[in-house]
Amino acid sequence: MRQRHSFHLDRGDHSVTVNVRSGWITETELLVDGRELAFHRVHGHGVYPLTLAAELAEEPPLPLAVRLERTGTPEHPLACVLELRGAVHPMPEQTEH
Repeated sequence: MRQRHSFHLDRGDHSVTVNVRSGWITETELLVDGRELAFHRVHGHGVYPLTLAAELAEEPPLPLAVRLERTGTPEHPLACVLELRGAVHPMPEQTEH
């Protein structure tokens, strides 16, 4: 059975979203301001920790990274953080309505 996880955080004028779809194949996408800037696909249930890198469209471009890790809890099996300007910001998991 496929599982879906979505994490989102707004920083200034920018939005950062990480979507994970896992099952036989695990796909992870990083969206910045609604545009896919990084994508990772692996057979199986994913390899963690996983880091995806991108840049914010600023002048000069501002690098960022998101890191996904397993938590060991069944309620929230993944945790996601945004690394930006030398600081780490937890990204809350979004629930589907």
